Amino acid sequence: MSARNNSANKAAARERLRVEREKQAKRDKIRKQSIVAGSGVVVLAIAAGVVLLVNHANKPSAWEAAGKVTNVTAPKNTSGTDGTTVVIGKSTAKKTLVEAEDPRCPICMQAENAFGATIHKDVDAGKYKLQYVGADFIDDHDNGQGSKNGLSALGAALNVSPDAFLQYKSAMYSTKFHPDENEDKFKSDSYLLKIADTVPALKGNATFQKDVKSGTFDAWALKMAAKFNKDGYTATPTFKVDGKDLTVPGGQNNPPLTQDQFNAVIEPALK
Repeated sequence: MSARNNSANKAAARERLRVEREKQAKRDKIRKQSIVAGSGVVVLAIAAGVVLLVNHANKPSAWEAAGKVTNVTAPKNTSGTDGTTVVIGKSTAKKTLVEAEDPRCPICMQAENAFGATIHKDVDAGKYKLQYVGADFIDDHDNGQGSKNGLSALGAALNVSPDAFLQYKSAMYSTKFHPDENEDKFKSDSYLLKIADTVPALKGNATFQKDVKSGTFDAWALKMAAKFNKDGYTATPTFKVDGKDLTVPGGQNNPPLTQDQFNAVIEPALK
């Protein structure tokens, strides 16, 4: 090989190497720009996610929002401030049995299953009126929602009729549907609607279903629970006539929990 050809070959090789280095430099530059741009997108996405999380954390829950409502929508068949007075029965009845309950209360379930039907029959017969006071204190103990949501659904039933209210309350306390106190099943609208399907006046009732799903009476439920506290109730169930607790003889303020116990305390209270 001549010296000329050897020199030319070396020059050509050097030129190819230079061109290849320039191409590689361009590729490296583009790759670096892509990484930087991609990192920027990730940072922006993370920042946006943080903003969304903060906004979600600061967004009032449905119950917090309901607690701020000033113009409360009360169910039909109510009276008093914010519709928190619920009295069912004939106007001619001279006495009123006050019944304070929490939808999640297991002892309320026991009482309802023991003599709830007797109360309904007596009210229908005009023996006495029934005043209902709802509570949500079990929610306060476990940060639940079922007591409040159950009250709201009861308000939707009361909006249909007093009889629908009483039947729905009995169904909620039934052994078939009432959950364990530690299981907050009443927070589910679908579960409350499932129970309502056992009440003829509520089954397929579009207005009732809409009121439950949209929380029409959520604010009312909170006002009702506030009345329970304001009026000095400390336990559920509580039964009163003429402002006096109905207690089992010798039971140290225990409420009646059997049919016989109820009969023993209601008759003297009505005289």
